[in-house]
Amino acid sequence: MFDQGMTLLNNGLYQRQNVTTQLVQDMSVLQMSAIELENYLEKLSLENPVIELEEDEKQSSQEQMDFFRKQEWLAAGDRQNKTYYDSDGDEDSPENYWKDTKNQESLASYLRDQVLLAPYNHIEREIVNYLILSLDGRGYCQEDLGEIARYYDVPEGKVELLLKDIQSMEPAGVGARNLEECLELQLDRINPHADITRKIIREHLTDLAKNHLQDIARKLQVPLSTVTASCEEIRTLNPKPGNAFANNESLKYVTPDALVIQRGDHFEVIVNEYQYPSFKISDYYQHLEQTTDDRQVKEYLKEKIQQANNVAGSIAMRTSNLTKLLEFLVVRQEDFFRYGPGHKKPLKLSDIAMEFQMHESTVSRTLRSKYLQCSWGVFPLRYFLSGISNISQSGAMPQTQDKVKSMITGIIASENKKKPYSDEAIRNILIEKFNIDISRRTVNKYRQEMNIPDKSGRKDWSL
Repeated sequence: MFDQGMTLLNNGLYQRQNVTTQLVQDMSVLQMSAIELENYLEKLSLENPVIELEEDEKQSSQEQMDFFRKQEWLAAGDRQNKTYYDSDGDEDSPENYWKDTKNQESLASYLRDQVLLAPYNHIEREIVNYLILSLDGRGYCQEDLGEIARYYDVPEGKVELLLKDIQSMEPAGVGARNLEECLELQLDRINPHADITRKIIREHLTDLAKNHLQDIARKLQVPLSTVTASCEEIRTLNPKPGNAFANNESLKYVTPDALVIQRGDHFEVIVNEYQYPSFKISDYYQHLEQTTDDRQVKEYLKEKIQQANNVAGSIAMRTSNLTKLLEFLVVRQEDFFRYGPGHKKPLKLSDIAMEFQMHESTVSRTLRSKYLQCSWGVFPLRYFLSGISNISQSGAMPQTQDKVKSMITGIIASENKKKPYSDEAIRNILIEKFNIDISRRTVNKYRQEMNIPDKSGRKDWSL
């Protein structure tokens, strides 16, 4: 009776484990870009002998020819003739001298190697892996630690400590939440007692960027030579430690994961299934699995055939879910697809997560490294996320970044050119006049993105 009960228990555990393993694989395949999926299938075909790739047949298919004809048609009608990136996509700027395109190892892979033998429990390792995968191209952590803590049901302090573990890894500065923290993390390693340098990082980076060293010396009440030495030390630090690693999102040319075609008054979404090879299960090995008397061979082939079937199911699910997600984006951002950039509507990760009953982190990773092509150009899917919440609960619609930038431009255009507004003054006007609450730092960021000088640079200046 005991043995029978253990057998039932083990069967139940085995079934649940299979279900969990399949779910993990489904989510993993869903989150892959087309290129990542291609690499995954090629590697899998080397490990699983029953999988036969069908590249030749797929390359000659009429459906693929139609897909590429549509892609060429979109490219010919691209009104912008360029690839768009999100607002932080500045990795290719001329001043970025840290980029090393020769290094093809990803930052995530490099960091995971460093935590491989760390004594984490299961939940801690999951959180660390999530944090590592969430780092942006610069190597910064932009995730809400409180949200991660709630999702994994752990204290926020635990997530904070695990992030500090990542911040202690190489490259120095990785895992920082902003530029100041990134520079301080590096300073801690090379000169932990550099108090003046630390103060400049925390309080005077704007003055340093303008080379106002005299002003820094006066404010800190130290000799100019001391400030000069500290600023030279800061300039040796790496503001974007993640840029020395391979980052698919900074590539100039990308293969779209989907096309959006306008047909009459509606839009059609076509998922690119031609970037990766299709495959079939070998007839020879299927026949061998059914006829062999060797129990080990039979079990081995049965396992490999099941794996191949599971992967085929995961790919079918990826195509279906990605199509639904893109159709949702097209509906919510219809004005963009009709009228172009500048016509995006507010859309947050939480809106998509609620629509598809998924966690925001899953949606974020699904959007990551995926692109669509339409008549306006090629765009990362994250480009279609936007929205800045109003300060009040009046029910007014939130504003997109584009519209807030337009408001800032209007405020600056109407200012007294003898006494231009500071970024803090612009922030206060946005709150009082438009009911928009953003930080002074965000005002500064938007102003710089629009190439508008600061207060001192706008005297007697006109837009």
